[in-house]
Amino acid sequence: MSLNRSEQLVSDYIEGHPDEKSFWVEKVRSIANADPDVHVAAARLSDELWSYYEERAAVAEPFKSLAMREGLRRTSMRNLAELWIRLWVAPKPKRRDEGKKFADYF
Repeated sequence: MSLNRSEQLVSDYIEGHPDEKSFWVEKVRSIANADPDVHVAAARLSDELWSYYEERAAVAEPFKSLAMREGLRRTSMRNLAELWIRLWVAPKPKRRDEGKKFADYF
């Protein structure tokens, strides 16, 4: 999966700060478990990640200098949200008949 520059910056920052990472692992799991639709969960998490990016841009490097150079135009965080859901959330069990084809019933 390819991340844009903003997503990569957030990911690298989180990986380098264990307290932040544990916070985000729990947040991702909480959001994903609260909504059975993974697409809705990813959209919600994407919004949370953008809010985090904006908050960090006011106080922490390297976000601060990047925001000063490029501004704070909204950037998608959807790929990072989907990646973290795949990495940090246990897959939901499939229903028994989900893998069957129509012809398997006859």
